[in-house]
Amino acid sequence: MKLDAGSVFASRPKLKEIKLRDGFVLWLEQRSDEGGRTTALIRPLGNSNLSAQELTSFPCDVRTRIHGYGGGAFASAISEEQLWLAWVDDTNASVWTQCWKLNNSSNQEKTYFSPVNQSICLSRTANVCFGDGLIDLKRMIWIGIMEKEKKDYLVTFSLFDQSQDPNIIYQAKDFIGYPTLSPNSEKLAWVEWQSLSMPWDQSKLLVGSLSNRDKLISINTLLGDSSDIPVSVFQPTWFNNNKILISEDESGWWNLKLIELCITNNLIKNSKNIHRIEAEFALPQWVAGMSTISVYDEKIVALSCKDSMWRLNIITEDSSLKNIDIPFDDLSYLDSDNDYAVMFASNSYQDFSILEVDLNKNVWTNYFDNSSLPILQENISVGESFWFNGFNDHLTHAWYYPPVSGYSAPSPLLVKIHSGPTSMASRGLNLGIQFWTSRGWSVVDVNYSGSSGFGRDYRDRLKRAWGHADVFDCCAAALKLVELGKVNEEYIAIEGSSAGGFTALACLSSSNIFKVAACKYPVTDLISMQKKTHRFEASYLDHLLGTFSDNKSIYIDRSPINNIDKINTPIIFFHGLKDNVVHFEQVNQFISRLKNNSIAVELKTFPNEGHGFHDIKVKIEALELTEKFFLYHLGI
Repeated sequence: MKLDAGSVFASRPKLKEIKLRDGFVLWLEQRSDEGGRTTALIRPLGNSNLSAQELTSFPCDVRTRIHGYGGGAFASAISEEQLWLAWVDDTNASVWTQCWKLNNSSNQEKTYFSPVNQSICLSRTANVCFGDGLIDLKRMIWIGIMEKEKKDYLVTFSLFDQSQDPNIIYQAKDFIGYPTLSPNSEKLAWVEWQSLSMPWDQSKLLVGSLSNRDKLISINTLLGDSSDIPVSVFQPTWFNNNKILISEDESGWWNLKLIELCITNNLIKNSKNIHRIEAEFALPQWVAGMSTISVYDEKIVALSCKDSMWRLNIITEDSSLKNIDIPFDDLSYLDSDNDYAVMFASNSYQDFSILEVDLNKNVWTNYFDNSSLPILQENISVGESFWFNGFNDHLTHAWYYPPVSGYSAPSPLLVKIHSGPTSMASRGLNLGIQFWTSRGWSVVDVNYSGSSGFGRDYRDRLKRAWGHADVFDCCAAALKLVELGKVNEEYIAIEGSSAGGFTALACLSSSNIFKVAACKYPVTDLISMQKKTHRFEASYLDHLLGTFSDNKSIYIDRSPINNIDKINTPIIFFHGLKDNVVHFEQVNQFISRLKNNSIAVELKTFPNEGHGFHDIKVKIEALELTEKFFLYHLGI
């Protein structure tokens, strides 16, 4: 039975930023059926029969634009049966807060907390971005990041006053991420990186002391200042009041390190590596608020990734590691409290949902209604780990999804290219992939050179090789499947979004194996991107291609806009007119020149979408138009 596009995106919200607070689970839901609006919800831990209470009702949209890609949109704290929530509302880009009181009498209903006050807008409306914040109940303030005029600041707001000017407690040279408060609220740790580096390439860990007047003093850099080897620091987490746990990749893998501070100052007293293994305990920091490590009762619970598959681990301070056996291999947004952990979990048969784990008993509970899936389990195509020789003969990974039973090989093939380009193709249920396999297609989701989840060396294969190494890998994956007799070389399609769209277009100009293509908001002009891209990625191309001043010819040669005469493949494009990352003029110029060359091309624009589509109607239309375009031009 074919899976229709409406079922692929049918009103299942995208889950984000789960938190566990004093027996309650809080998280964000981004709802496609509400135009992509994101809202905060809460429910008691361990109660699958209870519905969630919505805390931020319509029209509130809990979303940040910090560093262009957002994240870290809300913070929470519970004390003395009071819940404090602070969030950034995208409708006015301001910081808001509200307090609720635990309602002990209505635990079987949908209202676990009753409002103590109306929501308060803490910040004035201004041309700034806020995000990645936390609540300090000792001082009754919100502490977070403000991005203003190409600089990052640590700022505070009182939780009681409206329309405040931000109280600046620290100014960074460039970027700030992951501010985190010690258990006694006396010290603040955070990550910084300079504009010449992306945070997954090189960053540093800082710590300072908070005075009673919201001032940050005794600031020291703990890691990343003097090492000859570039180090990336991810998600500092307080182990106790004087120890900080981080993920860092000095070994070539994001592994755990525990740093002990001197009691009298914020200098390192001691540091040690925690269980070094060839696996990643972190991921590229494209958005704020991501979490792969947490601490409970001076033990560590952490997510680790090996070969694009995630595991849940308990690690003690003496470095002993115990894996918790759970039937999920795609995990994200971990948090823990009082011997319990929560996260989002998926596997080949189940979409992302909330997973609760009793860390003492090693018992897990997952809240997912399989009856809501529009596809039967026996009709799901399960990704097969597929290794092949890629760029420079390196072993390269992909997930291969065969067509469902009833279709014979060789089949049509869709080559999927993830964005980033430092993202990762995982094996969690992707109904977009099942859409194609239910129609007799094979799909290969390529972890090309530069993908995360395989160590720094794998990521660094793309250094100065974007548009070359990734292209080779994607073509090699398709050719290997043809060689194995799994797919028909006359029916090979390719699709990508953003950076993946760039790779897709570069594949079309480098090879004739792809017969049709679909691109969402693709990068087409590297020189234009170098001049006009937003602050967060302003120097990203220096890593991917080399500095523009020394490598202008590479920018010219690898720009799809300069290779149009080599493209003979029909392409359908999709673009949001509010895209501030890849400006529409890039794609429009590209399409005009394709038409001048008599290449079959279609364009669909969406006036209210940006870099990434959120509205369910837009997603459905894009998928339906893609299928129609593919079938017509492949003649099947």
